[in-house]
Amino acid sequence: MTFTPQSSCLLLIDLQARLMPAIAESVRVLDTARRLAETARLLDISIYATEQNRSGLGETVGALRSFALSTFQKMHFDATRERAWMSFLPNDRDDIVVCGTETHVCVLQTVRGLLAQGRRVQVVRDAVGSRSADDRQAGLHSMERHGAELVTSEMVAFGWLQTCDHPRFRDVLKIVKKVGREGQDNELQSTRVP
Repeated sequence: MTFTPQSSCLLLIDLQARLMPAIAESVRVLDTARRLAETARLLDISIYATEQNRSGLGETVGALRSFALSTFQKMHFDATRERAWMSFLPNDRDDIVVCGTETHVCVLQTVRGLLAQGRRVQVVRDAVGSRSADDRQAGLHSMERHGAELVTSEMVAFGWLQTCDHPRFRDVLKIVKKVGREGQDNELQSTRVP
């Protein structure tokens, strides 16, 4: 699959303030999702978010909230089952890059729904999380079996760029190189699970 900036959008699934402290490796998941959102914004790729039961799980974390062009409120684990979903994502973007939580619940069910609608889906494996590693692995395996492509954030970033001659190549490279650096903001740090 070749996902171009013209055919893609980024979907942030349920990266919510009250949920993230329970997610294994939540700092890594949020940091990777943020770097992916920064890259998408640089390349003029639309970013959308979902929130599961906002009154219970809170809003999308602040480090990501401002990236979303629009945020979709849902109660179904599979966002595509909500009545208003059909008008949420643009019809001219068939390639959906997905990150979020929980891998084996809302991400899995929404990805299956997107695939059933004929969308092509890339799941960013370093930007999805669950409470347990087993659930995360099972969710990834199931999505791949159903037709989603499992990728990493770097695969997506360089896939969107397509060439080192791209005018934003150096900017994206700086974002990619932020991996593993110290000094993540307080909000990301506060999601560490004891």
